[in-house]
Amino acid sequence: MAIVGAAHVDVGDAVNDDVSHDEALSGVPVRPRAVVRPGTTDEVAAVVRAAAAERVPLTPRGSGTGLSGGATPVPGGIVLSFERMRAILEIDVANHVAVVEPGVTLAELDEALLPHGLVYPVFPGEQSASLGGNVATNAGGMRAVKYGVTRHHVLGVEAVLGTGEVITAGGRFVKATSGYDLTQLILGSEGTLAVVTQAILRLHPRPAHTATLLAPFATLDEVAAAVPPLVASGVGPLLVEYIDLLSMGGITAAAGIDLGIPEDIRAKTLAYLVVVLEDHHEDRLEEDTASVAGLLTELGSLELYVLPGAAGAQLIEARERAFWAAKAAGADDIVDAVVPRASIPSYLGTVGGLAAAAGALVTGCGHVGDGNVHLSIFQPDPDVRGRLIHDILAAAAALGGAVSGEHGIGTRKLAELAGLEDPVKLDLMRRIKTAFDPRGILNPGTIFAPGDTAPAPAPDGRQGAHR
Repeated sequence: MAIVGAAHVDVGDAVNDDVSHDEALSGVPVRPRAVVRPGTTDEVAAVVRAAAAERVPLTPRGSGTGLSGGATPVPGGIVLSFERMRAILEIDVANHVAVVEPGVTLAELDEALLPHGLVYPVFPGEQSASLGGNVATNAGGMRAVKYGVTRHHVLGVEAVLGTGEVITAGGRFVKATSGYDLTQLILGSEGTLAVVTQAILRLHPRPAHTATLLAPFATLDEVAAAVPPLVASGVGPLLVEYIDLLSMGGITAAAGIDLGIPEDIRAKTLAYLVVVLEDHHEDRLEEDTASVAGLLTELGSLELYVLPGAAGAQLIEARERAFWAAKAAGADDIVDAVVPRASIPSYLGTVGGLAAAAGALVTGCGHVGDGNVHLSIFQPDPDVRGRLIHDILAAAAALGGAVSGEHGIGTRKLAELAGLEDPVKLDLMRRIKTAFDPRGILNPGTIFAPGDTAPAPAPDGRQGAHR
């Protein structure tokens, strides 16, 4: 309490239940020993040093919107909450850079950038998410097909290591050849290597005009086959999303949207492709819209709808809220995986077979432009569901994909990472973890199972990693 002041520490009954979990639908909430709210980098460093001295686990927490259990505390541990560190420290218009603290939300940053005609283009689907959480998970989202993911837009960080030491990495430049890129190493490490206290973000000019196209297809194969020529067309789509029939019904019903699609078209449709285009010039956008409409029609779209501005915005917002729609519909779990985009039809075919064998309903939508698939699992039996999810993720890995495209490993995919990833790579990751966090206090149980990160002595006295 002496570090941050008694007013910024919660213990006992004062600890809010919200901090015991994130938004993952499965997993057991854990009530931490305390919640500590530092206000500066120096306070963060002091808290980390104190925790390291006593080997007390620390769980960094932003808005708690993650879907992998990565913000779930450890029994007896401390939640390091960034409620007080939510300042936008600078918007550097000349260099197209923003400097932010970890508690700043995407919505707050977007509002601040709007008057400058700039945008931070990573939109993972939840605007209340914090920038610190986005950095920790290397968040992606629907705009990744054009702009990439978080790691493409974080130029530098200030971070506190597990020793309490403070480092800065990167800066207000887009390239450097000056040793190891620690910024990129920290990005996506889910709070297990360091606690980010500031991030330097790359910004882009904000296009003034957008258009939303909705293309229903009779088969998912046709949806996937349409993506390569669309991406290769040169129009640079902002979004390329597929939404299966059940998911479209769920998200539009939850949002109260009627897209006006005729019944005869709906009856033939198995999946939808949603494409959003943007441009700084309205006439160029109109040309691109006409070009894409013609291309999708040639590629087998049953019909092509250019949605009015309000309807297009409503559909995209509804798609961004797909998790909440699935949760409201009673989904038992939400998982993500990534495969090469050309493999999406075969992957979803495999998923359908696995779901049928498990007596489960699996619906989905995803960022088809970059192969990221999001699946809602309806299977109440936890043992059956667990085996099904493992098989679904293993199928993604078998196609040359990965067990998470953007949600992260957290605490929910430990077994899949351990069982499906190259053991040599895992050993190296353990050694990196130990170098950054020698006492293993930073988000233990995330990415690696508890007790599976510290190197074990080898027979000859050297340090080797656990198997």
